[in-house]
Amino acid sequence: MIGSRLKQERERLGYTQPAFAEFAGAKRRTLIDWEKGVSSPTAVQLSGLARAGADVLYILTGDRRLASTVQEPTPWLLNDRQAALLGHYRKLSEADKQALERIAAALAQLAKVNAADGGSGVD
Repeated sequence: MIGSRLKQERERLGYTQPAFAEFAGAKRRTLIDWEKGVSSPTAVQLSGLARAGADVLYILTGDRRLASTVQEPTPWLLNDRQAALLGHYRKLSEADKQALERIAAALAQLAKVNAADGGSGVD
């Protein structure tokens, strides 16, 4: 039950599996397992999904009347740059979203390597 509601929320918000999983600090495979009911997210992971705009009470209970439905991520959880980036992302085609996710993942990996090497960013 939680898995199907989790998938409904992801689709309602327009996220791909990799992007939604990232909010939870999880891998795409983990999200797939959640959506199939193989396993369930932790409270910390659900908190991350709430930052993406997910209605966590609905995911857990199936009842949207317990809290107002959040259509957009709560403004106090995203800074202006993050909110603008998310707004732009949501306007992209699915192919462009996937391309942007690959670019972001590559940049994050490069930043991680640079940090490990003592660098301060991308040269």
